[in-house]
Amino acid sequence: MASPPQRRRAARHQQPLAEDPGAARRGASAGRKQPITVDAIVETALGIVEREGYAALTMRRVAAALETGPASLYAHVVNKEDLDDLLVGRLCAEIELPEADPRIWRTQLIEVCNRLRDRYQRYPGVSLAALAVVPTNLETLRVSEGMLAIVLAGGIDPRTAAWAIDALFLYINAFCLENALIDRSAPDRDELPQRFAALPDSLPNTKRYAAELTAGTAEDRFAFTLDLILDGIAVHHH
Repeated sequence: MASPPQRRRAARHQQPLAEDPGAARRGASAGRKQPITVDAIVETALGIVEREGYAALTMRRVAAALETGPASLYAHVVNKEDLDDLLVGRLCAEIELPEADPRIWRTQLIEVCNRLRDRYQRYPGVSLAALAVVPTNLETLRVSEGMLAIVLAGGIDPRTAAWAIDALFLYINAFCLENALIDRSAPDRDELPQRFAALPDSLPNTKRYAAELTAGTAEDRFAFTLDLILDGIAVHHH
């Protein structure tokens, strides 16, 4: 059975629901522990992701960390997708947005993208949550609104600006997810040129440009791709 609308709104805005029978833990420990709230659920979930990665996050895992049963969580969070939305919203709430300035709109946009990347990177794999849900959290939408305002301030037409913001979010999410999924036992990047050089002659360009293909840090490549996207915005606009 779907949760009542008032519960959904309470979860979205991270507000405790008044007179909620599931707000406190049941049993012998009732009254001695802090009540379960949306804020407590989100903080506990983020702690699990920070320590163990997003793949470890389940409603049952959060409930166990809060010393309660999964049913208690559903009084506050509709389902796992709702929790994902709240997690991304909490991270977006920490993103400071500048007042859009047409003179430096490009620099401002890059700074916001870097801040979002840094927040996601702290919680390995959490960007998968951002890819998996349509954002409804007001903090997530606040960041999207702020980025859109920056691009529009640069004189970019609305459709180009809207699609560009979508592309930037997709890239940031994918970049952070790739970093979280990298096999730490894989060959070191320094070894890759030699591996490529040993490839068969049927891959001549890969062999010849092995150094270029493997050059740069993840941060270098992130900055490079942001520049490509922003250059594309300008070209498409004109």
